[in-house]
Amino acid sequence: MGQGRGWEGAVLRLLRAKDFEFTVTGAEDVTADYRRVHFTDGGLLAATGVHPTMWVRLWFDNAGRPHQRAYTLVDPDPGAGTFSLEFALHEGCASDWARAAEPGDTIEATVQGTGFEEPRPAPSHVLVVGDPASLPAINSLLDALGSVPATVWFEGTLDGLPWRADPERHEVREVPRRGAGAALVERVRADLPELLRAGPDPYVWIACDTATTRALSAFVRKELGVPKQRMHALGYWRAS
Repeated sequence: MGQGRGWEGAVLRLLRAKDFEFTVTGAEDVTADYRRVHFTDGGLLAATGVHPTMWVRLWFDNAGRPHQRAYTLVDPDPGAGTFSLEFALHEGCASDWARAAEPGDTIEATVQGTGFEEPRPAPSHVLVVGDPASLPAINSLLDALGSVPATVWFEGTLDGLPWRADPERHEVREVPRRGAGAALVERVRADLPELLRAGPDPYVWIACDTATTRALSAFVRKELGVPKQRMHALGYWRAS
């Protein structure tokens, strides 16, 4: 399809990734820094099915070179073949594309590596660390886990963002982004040990910038001794 994708595209082809073309049907600014874009799926949902926290890789042009970023599907509708994606806007080719997106625009996408395995035994409490980039995945996760209570450390503010959680079951602890994620790491390190002891089967889910995710994952696994099957950690973006 379309433009060459360099070594990343070659690796994905070897891993039997599937390619699709999405078409923009509309867009809306949720806030000045957060934009939702609506798409038809180019046959994606019929071919792959749907699962919680499902994500796709979009391919953007970055000054003539291919650049890929992953985004979680929002409100996928297999019957209609539609979904939305939400973009936390900042500097960069992905945000520039989202700002300008209008009906009829198309973008190439690759699906590979996405999956969701519900933890067993079921969590007694979910402990989530995220930020605006991972908010769609957080919403999808909490929805998939149903009535399970959750504590969410959110880097930034949820003011105006499409937070879909239930305030009766989900506690949010907002943490300003300072020190390239250092404030979030410090807060989670202070709060998490006690909450891990509060229930028999906690589950930890972390999705922040790569460096913050790596630091918190190491803390949870090595210092707190949480087994790998009781946690998930994925770096959603790389701080420049």
